[in-house]
Amino acid sequence: MQLYYAPNTISVAVAIALEEAGIEYETVEIDFAAKEQTGAAYGQINPKGRVPALAVEGGILTETGALLEYIADVAPEAGLRPQDPVRLARMREVMFYLASTMHVNHAHKLRGTRWAKERASWKDMQKMVPQTMAASCEYISQFGLRGPFVLGDEISLADCYLYVVCTWLEGDGVNVADFPKIQNFMTAMEQRGSVRAVYAKGML
Repeated sequence: MQLYYAPNTISVAVAIALEEAGIEYETVEIDFAAKEQTGAAYGQINPKGRVPALAVEGGILTETGALLEYIADVAPEAGLRPQDPVRLARMREVMFYLASTMHVNHAHKLRGTRWAKERASWKDMQKMVPQTMAASCEYISQFGLRGPFVLGDEISLADCYLYVVCTWLEGDGVNVADFPKIQNFMTAMEQRGSVRAVYAKGML
């Protein structure tokens, strides 16, 4: 497998899951500073101009949630996806919230051009980021984390996703110490070999 990623982006969640699953993979770094993600070459990989993308035997796959689910499919022995339907839905509930709400809140800081043309509108979005990200942290603390991890004591795909989002919090103006459950979650994740591996590779 080849993982197309950019450092400190949500694509690193896929790398964490690959490490957790013990799947060998190569990394291909996409240089956002050089706008490589919007270039013609990467456009052939992912026409959306975003990361992650994962090259597998059957072709190219995109979208973080889909790639995480794929990893769980090809490495069921890793136990990254629960079998119980309720626990499975709870895992996906957090993942979908991260994709639809918390990641979007974060994107308002630097990606305002996706939603508005006026610079004043971009600045308004940027000013809201600490507030909206803190609100998301409150939600995750109360309803997303059922223990050290999303599902309690067992790690799942959602934890790979959530950890990377949480690495953005300080830069988004959120004091992580205000959210002890998230702080404890991050500490627990940072003790895992998977997270240590992506740091060692310079991905975070």
